[in-house]
Amino acid sequence: MLRVTGVSKSFGGIAALDSVRLDVPRGHITGIIGPNGSGKTTLLNVIGGLLRPNAGAIALEDADITGLPVHDRARRGLTRTFQISRELGALTVLENLLVARLQQTGESIWKAFARLGTVQREEKEAIARAGAILERVGLWKLADDPARALSGGQKKLLELCRALMLDPKIILLDEPAAGVSPPMRAEIAEVIRSLRSEGVTFVIVEHDMEMVAGLCDQVYVFAAGTNLTSGSFQEVVSDRRVVEAYLGGVL
Repeated sequence: MLRVTGVSKSFGGIAALDSVRLDVPRGHITGIIGPNGSGKTTLLNVIGGLLRPNAGAIALEDADITGLPVHDRARRGLTRTFQISRELGALTVLENLLVARLQQTGESIWKAFARLGTVQREEKEAIARAGAILERVGLWKLADDPARALSGGQKKLLELCRALMLDPKIILLDEPAAGVSPPMRAEIAEVIRSLRSEGVTFVIVEHDMEMVAGLCDQVYVFAAGTNLTSGSFQEVVSDRRVVEAYLGGVL
């Protein structure tokens, strides 16, 4: 479904990614692991459109998206969450989801007046969808609370909920378990499994090896901005090169 071929990215002459490849099958959960500084988040930023690669190509469902801006990738079904939650703290939990919806008629001032019936219908549909998503992840009772009042784990769930408002085909998750309590980590993992069973594809950057082992169908290991190895979780953690990358200081 998603294919990354020969992607490289440099900053000031320093290579953050060097001829990286990634092949993500539809309906799979693909994990990316590696030591700090190995290029994992940089790769998500390139796939998501926040950064342009210096070389290589990215294809989604066999269509080249390498040069597309973030919003066009979102329209094609690719979205992401961030390692540090970026909630709109002054808005309610429900409002955080409503602003994520793309291509709403009411975004145009002229259309908001000229097509009032359409605007009202779309707003009702968006509220209904947001409510269903919040109920699914256990945040509905907090729908009217300001987003800044959520716990760290709840903010991670909110990030995922906003991604779901875009009707995604594939979601990039950057460390969904970081700073999250074990019970909330289990909740997040269960939501991801449930969505995968419905056909949503995931790419997950994560340091929590227990989560990676429990969720991922395949795992790519990065070191020094390039592919080190890939395979099942058991295959990669049994690889001597992976042990050296984590314990031997490869960056």
